[in-house]
Amino acid sequence: MGMGLVRVAERAHAIGATTIQIFSDNPTAWRRRAETPPEAEAFRRRLIELSLGPVAIHAAYLVNLAGPDDELFAKSVEMMRHEVEHAPEFGARFVNVHVGSHRGSGLETGVRRVVDGLAQVTEGLPSLREDPQAAFVVLENSSGGGNSIGSTLEELAMVLESAESRGLDGRIRICLDSAHLWGAGYEISRPEVVDEVLDEFDRLIGLERLAMIHLNDSTSPLGSRHDRHTHLGDGEIGREGLAHLLRHPALAHVAYYLETPRMEDGYDAVNVARLGDLIEDRALTPGPD
Repeated sequence: MGMGLVRVAERAHAIGATTIQIFSDNPTAWRRRAETPPEAEAFRRRLIELSLGPVAIHAAYLVNLAGPDDELFAKSVEMMRHEVEHAPEFGARFVNVHVGSHRGSGLETGVRRVVDGLAQVTEGLPSLREDPQAAFVVLENSSGGGNSIGSTLEELAMVLESAESRGLDGRIRICLDSAHLWGAGYEISRPEVVDEVLDEFDRLIGLERLAMIHLNDSTSPLGSRHDRHTHLGDGEIGREGLAHLLRHPALAHVAYYLETPRMEDGYDAVNVARLGDLIEDRALTPGPD
């Protein structure tokens, strides 16, 4: 996390961001703190004072709910459950996680596994009706490398349909990452392709289930299944496609998050400024270098 949570909120506000995505704990370790950090309460207050939200927690990178290994699956379920259960203590509405990798067990087996995992993650937790502060699980599309599930809208729809048959669909939302869409072969540098993707999403899944967009440019080639994020307008997707995604009237209900590199070097402010540049069709704010 680098800086304390309260300072993260204050930095976000200072650079003109209206929401943030955080890690609730070390993103590269299985161990979770037994106790919520004492700072969480002050952080929550600050979010309200600065009108920041909806806040997302990004699950640890180790989580894989789709794989065949029973031990890793059990640890992933436990970690996700911890995140979802404690999200309200951080004022977080969303817990964002990658659908995962079936690790060679096959798509259908992997999808079944994910949905089993999500059922275990949410079992016995208060429903959204019982607790209006309860967090959604937000599944993210992938760029398609390494047997990952969810690089196509069809695969995301499969997961949601399967979740629906288990009565879980109300708890689950989707995050689209623009750099992952690009890596998976969706040519979203072209506004008409953005429209096609969103129409298809609406037909297969329903745009009301799209909660988050990770707005990132990419240095990976289209369809390469690679995932290399870069600053808005500096990559292969470019300003026209990103601006269209940002301004799209069908996405007014969606929260946008940046996952661009070198945030701590001042690029956080640059990319937030570029959001405004893209919306207003201005020249892009230059980087600090």
